[in-house]
Amino acid sequence: MGSITVPAGVTSVLLDIEGTTTPITFVKDILFPYIQDNVKEYLQNHWTKEECQEDVQQLRLQAEKDHALNGFVPIPGNEAEVEQIIQGVVDNVHWQMSLDRKTTALKQLQGHMWRAAYAAGQVKGEVYDDVVPALRKWKEADMKLYIFSSGSVEAQKLLFGNSIEGDLLELFQGHFDTTVGSKLESESYRKIADHIGCSTENVLFLTDVTKEAKAAKEAGMNVVIVVRPGNAALTDEEKASYPLINSFKQINVNSVQ
Repeated sequence: MGSITVPAGVTSVLLDIEGTTTPITFVKDILFPYIQDNVKEYLQNHWTKEECQEDVQQLRLQAEKDHALNGFVPIPGNEAEVEQIIQGVVDNVHWQMSLDRKTTALKQLQGHMWRAAYAAGQVKGEVYDDVVPALRKWKEADMKLYIFSSGSVEAQKLLFGNSIEGDLLELFQGHFDTTVGSKLESESYRKIADHIGCSTENVLFLTDVTKEAKAAKEAGMNVVIVVRPGNAALTDEEKASYPLINSFKQINVNSVQ
């Protein structure tokens, strides 16, 4: 893997997070276990707050939809004792997470818990060593930097706003999540380019997932696959289909004219 010069005409860089700017293990080994270990204490400490009650209500509505699923964990109604309700929410959250579910209700509670954890300094967003120097260099070359992740925009901003390298939000022009569409669909990348105000060919997309790279490439974007420790192994065909890097240092950008 040698250096890659960004094609002329590229004015924006679109970045994936997990496996690209941030170790996949950060989410798997830090963020998710934090939820599992602290959800009961969080609910007890925030129970009387409106936001917490809204989170519980959304989880209860989701539970009503899930009643036919194998291993379903119900959440008691408001007539039950508070400790009973809290334990039901805790058990339901653990059950959903054990199945790696991505329900809106679960993501909402997780987002609020992570916000509190970042604010208290209990969690700091991880980024690879080569990321911040490269982003600063690209920004100095007048590149516009954007994030596209399946994690919510709020979760993205928490990670980069409370990173081990400090507040990095000033580096980014904008954030996109799956409200624009799936990361595996070409249309999502066209929508992002429209939102940025440029053609897809003016965008360089960095990701570790070849299916995402394929969708972006079909939309007309320039793509580079980022190979990091712990990322999914690539087939020989995948390696031959895309430019590969293992550090942002390998990307050379020219100043945007």
